[in-house]
Amino acid sequence: MTQLFISLGAIFGGLSVVAGAFATHALKSTLSAKAIEIFETAVRYQMYHAIALLIVALLLLRTDSPTILIITGWAFTVGIAIFSGSLYALSLTDIKILGAITPLGGVALIVGWLCLAYAGFNIK
Repeated sequence: MTQLFISLGAIFGGLSVVAGAFATHALKSTLSAKAIEIFETAVRYQMYHAIALLIVALLLLRTDSPTILIITGWAFTVGIAIFSGSLYALSLTDIKILGAITPLGGVALIVGWLCLAYAGFNIK
């Protein structure tokens, strides 16, 4: 799991840089200011949680009971995909119903942070 979460964190982090550059250079002239703001929120949250995923991977190296950290990593992964993914899609397509999916990703991200807090209290 450690290798997987390091790889996913690096991929998500790299893709957030690509997405941010794409928004700055290619989308500013085609999307509304509101759509750009939504897109940039997706980029920002993706990067924050890519870094969090890397931290989870490093913590996995220090524990004998990895279950809660594995749940944490998957919660961050699912949260990034749903939260940022739905915001990217919303900003690019303006299909409003996609905004209804975003909170599900947010819940996954919150679950990830709660699990990480729990893991932190139990690291020896």
